[in-house]
Amino acid sequence: MKPRTMLRTGAMAIVMALAFGLSACSTQSVLETMPAAAQAPLSDRYAAHVVDVGSRRVVLSQNASAIRHPASLTKMMTLYMLFDAVETGRIGMGASIPVSAYAASRPPSKLGLKAGDQISVDTAIRALAVKSSNDVAVAVAEFLSGSEAAFAGAMTARSRQLGLRSTRFTNASGLPDAGQVTTAEDMTRLGMLLMTNHRRYYPYFNQREFTFRGRTIRGHNHLLKEPGVDGIKTGYIRASGFNVVTSVKKGPRRYVITVMGGDSARERDERVRQIIASLR
Repeated sequence: MKPRTMLRTGAMAIVMALAFGLSACSTQSVLETMPAAAQAPLSDRYAAHVVDVGSRRVVLSQNASAIRHPASLTKMMTLYMLFDAVETGRIGMGASIPVSAYAASRPPSKLGLKAGDQISVDTAIRALAVKSSNDVAVAVAEFLSGSEAAFAGAMTARSRQLGLRSTRFTNASGLPDAGQVTTAEDMTRLGMLLMTNHRRYYPYFNQREFTFRGRTIRGHNHLLKEPGVDGIKTGYIRASGFNVVTSVKKGPRRYVITVMGGDSARERDERVRQIIASLR
């Protein structure tokens, strides 16, 4: 699937909350309170979507329905599938996940597993949520569906059930593939669904590091240091730019913020900080 022609983000997008079955709201007040640097696009790939979780109100939408590549935001869906399997009793948290030669061969970011290794479900969750490990993503895919291709098909089918209408998965990791596409709207929705449908596992997304075989494995999500931020996932490939889905509590409200297409992790994170500062 080829990306659609993308609108420049200098003009405000018309906001639609169709994904949640709710009426749209204006983004003008939010944009007006943001510094000019925050309103300007980071790149032609820039997209943003912000939802008040409690009311399901869309408070900011810029290019939110434009087709983008998810990169490692894909692993939110890989984890959703893993959580589904645990919750339905298909596997237990004490199960061991075998690592194939193919899984071990995946490029970084990775945990550095070898063919024949086994890891627990708990370790797999931490490795995906914190380290964004591509070798673990493939091991989980093969464990649950027999092959990564079969798992990607199951991911896409499940995403349709969840209302992610513009998302298609071709792998479990988010590694480059022209056919692996999504939107900022869909990634915001997926972040919210992880909080609500798999609430007991959501704290994994708030972890900044974990220990594996005596090593401290540190994550990539520096926004977790910010006041009120409690998750959830970053992503990057060259085709996508720097992406992030962030959950933040501000006063009595919680928001999920998706920013995609950053030119660098620092710029992307600063855009999220500016959006958080603008929220009322």
